[in-house]
Amino acid sequence: MLAQLGDDAKLLAGGQSLIPLMKLRFANPSHLVDLNFISGTAYIKEDAGTVRFGAMTRHAEIEASAAVARVPILHDCAAGIADVQVRNRGTIGGSLAEADPSGDWATVLFTLSAKVVCLGANGERTVSLPDFIMDAYTTALAQDELVSEVAVKIPPQGSGGAYLAFKRSAPVYPTASAAVQLTMDGDVCNDAAIALGCVGLIPIRADEAEAALRGQALTEKTIASAMEAARAVADPQSDMRGSADYKRTLVGALVKRAIEIGIRRAHGEQVEVGHIYA
Repeated sequence: MLAQLGDDAKLLAGGQSLIPLMKLRFANPSHLVDLNFISGTAYIKEDAGTVRFGAMTRHAEIEASAAVARVPILHDCAAGIADVQVRNRGTIGGSLAEADPSGDWATVLFTLSAKVVCLGANGERTVSLPDFIMDAYTTALAQDELVSEVAVKIPPQGSGGAYLAFKRSAPVYPTASAAVQLTMDGDVCNDAAIALGCVGLIPIRADEAEAALRGQALTEKTIASAMEAARAVADPQSDMRGSADYKRTLVGALVKRAIEIGIRRAHGEQVEVGHIYA
């Protein structure tokens, strides 16, 4: 259908991104191709150390999944998206395909080994998430392709992470967000991944912040160094949610708190995480 209808067609998954854009007249497709009647496109499977999500899997289904509970940062994301109505309609595949700079899933998955399976008339191909998200609202999908699956490798033993977002209220997009995933050996950080959301056109990997943690005992000093490095790499724009300087300060604080939670989770502690509201 996409090949037949051409550029005037849009895919409809949960509709939680597309329908608001249509209401605002920012999107005006001549045709909607509804994916909701295609069977076998919503699932959560654990396979050889990888959790696989069908593109039409709802955020609420991910929130309730026992397999996802083994990777707490995924549960943080699914449970914190907007409100219950949106979580019951919105899909992981639709969120990634929209590539909204204020979205949650891309930021979280940037800290994990995640791949997107793209399906089109010419067959199937697998793209790593950093290569899939190309720019704001721009992905590696061809016009006649769709997301069919998202595959996330389960982190190794001794890992822990957290995703935190700062919002004015549940239904709105975050002012800033931070995702942190750590692999610990006692008090020493063997590996770290840090991604910043809503402070750039795509999620930002805070490479220098990660380097400040790797191979180091995670003391207040090393965590503060990572926090400052995260602030430095953020590239926010001033808007109704706050000034650029405010967002830089905010994202640094979120990174610090996410690191502290990630350490506790890596050591086996059960830590409940919720988004922070103004």
